[in-house]
Amino acid sequence: MQTISATEAKRRFDVVLDVAQREPVRIQRYDRDVAVLVSVAEFDRLNSNRWKEFNRLKELAGAQAHANGQTEEILAEILASH
Repeated sequence: MQTISATEAKRRFDVVLDVAQREPVRIQRYDRDVAVLVSVAEFDRLNSNRWKEFNRLKELAGAQAHANGQTEEILAEILASH
């Protein structure tokens, strides 16, 4: 991953966009990481995987709750008491 300053990114934005199509570009301001520019395809891939993982964990938690005897009624009682 290439790293460039925010000033350089502004000055050479067209080049930064081209590079981001091939690999992420880390942008720093005052020697501190502030952003990473990625292609739309990479963003979509990351975003898709995030939701897949969320749904997987949600299903796992539901299965464990069911295996432990949790029901919708018990959950409603717990939530109502708080």
